[in-house]
Amino acid sequence: MPNPIDRKSMRANTDRMLSMIDSAIAGAAPFLPVRLVVFPEFAHAAPIFTTAAELIEKLAVQIPNEHTERLEAKAREHNVYIQSGSMLETDPKWPGQVFNTTCLIGPDGILYKYRKVNTWIPYEVHTSPHDLDGYDEPLFPVANTPIGRIGCAICYDWLFPEAMRQLAMNGAEVLVRVSAYMDPWGATDPMDWWTVINRARAIENTAYVVAANQGASLRFYPPYSWPGGSQVVDFDGRLLAQASPGPGERIVIAPIDISALRHEREARRGHHMLAHLRTEAYPTYGAHQYPPRLDNGGVPISYEGNNALIDEAKRRLKS
Repeated sequence: MPNPIDRKSMRANTDRMLSMIDSAIAGAAPFLPVRLVVFPEFAHAAPIFTTAAELIEKLAVQIPNEHTERLEAKAREHNVYIQSGSMLETDPKWPGQVFNTTCLIGPDGILYKYRKVNTWIPYEVHTSPHDLDGYDEPLFPVANTPIGRIGCAICYDWLFPEAMRQLAMNGAEVLVRVSAYMDPWGATDPMDWWTVINRARAIENTAYVVAANQGASLRFYPPYSWPGGSQVVDFDGRLLAQASPGPGERIVIAPIDISALRHEREARRGHHMLAHLRTEAYPTYGAHQYPPRLDNGGVPISYEGNNALIDEAKRRLKS
């Protein structure tokens, strides 16, 4: 789908997502009951503008909104849980800030909002909740649902094993990746970071991974193309399902056996990294690293400002 350029045009994306939910459930009906549906990052709207002010003016929305309400109605219709594609969010509590946000939505409404903690700097000019003084909501929420304990993080978050480890330590059994992971790092050789990271995070945390990735062509999302390759991975890193890489829509479905996962976590002694974690062995996490300047005088986030902070953080690594 072409990326929306204003709030009105976001509706067509939501229309298509609702149709894809119907297709996934109908297609799987003779084989597996679909209970969890996951969409990729920016399925509702991508940050195509270069300043937070432009995003607020043209694309950002408060949550809940018409899109989350329509997904909630679809969740009730099919008795499913839906990890929404991410959207650009504003919150009156944090004026002037834009978050990259995804919601887990069930038959009874929104179970959590996850706001991307590790923004893809320098390009992304939305706000990490980590960087806001006085932010008091959970950075890594986990929902306890009838189908398992579900936690989510967005795209670049997954390059930080600490983020997935925190979700697992918060109880997550299914780690959801809502992603727009682009070429050349994406889902194909020679790098295929997509598969490497998804499988590693599953193994490290003895958790299922459900990872949805954009399959967008260059003409819709310049300067990048996004290779798709959405995956379901089990707690030992086995690929249970994988969309063939390349632009275009794919629906992949695989069984997630929460009882098997819980048995493994209970019975396993070897390779139980959550139980074997020596937290005090890593003093680096006791020191603040990024952003190196927390007090920027209220200057709006920008590409140039992100680069300056990255350079300063790199200098600190050398000291």
